[in-house]
Amino acid sequence: MRDHMADNDETWMREAIAAARQKGTSPADTPIAAIIVRDGKALAVAVNETQENCDATAHAEMMAFRQAGKAAGDMDLRGATLYTTLQPCGMCTMASIWAKVGRIVYGAGREDVHKMYFEDRHLDTMDFIHDAWRDDLRIEGGCLTDECAALYYGPDDDVPKEEQGNV
Repeated sequence: MRDHMADNDETWMREAIAAARQKGTSPADTPIAAIIVRDGKALAVAVNETQENCDATAHAEMMAFRQAGKAAGDMDLRGATLYTTLQPCGMCTMASIWAKVGRIVYGAGREDVHKMYFEDRHLDTMDFIHDAWRDDLRIEGGCLTDECAALYYGPDDDVPKEEQGNV
């Protein structure tokens, strides 16, 4: 028998994948999406808007936090889950801590995609969660990994330097 939470996680991740695909179907489109859910309802659905806004902080997760805060009328998102198609970078993980979400569920992880999606060779955002003062935040990867990873450049893809934001 499948776990009800896992079923819900897959449902919300499928929603995130659909949102990401609306941005584009090529990895060059940076189709990263995030959804923030609380009490069974989406507070925010957002995609990466860094190029569109000329804003390095306009990651899907950050855009979702901005929307969810307005929807909730508070930046405190206790009890919410952040679903994201790609393991959050350091900035987005720290924002999750500050926003006080209870869970982060992501699809593709560091090992599933090209290094260009992460800012550091050795630092894993999981360390931020483990070292945070909060002990009520969980991070869980691997939800629909293959479907999420297919949105991005793979670990061994030859990506043009001009498309790599971390070099």
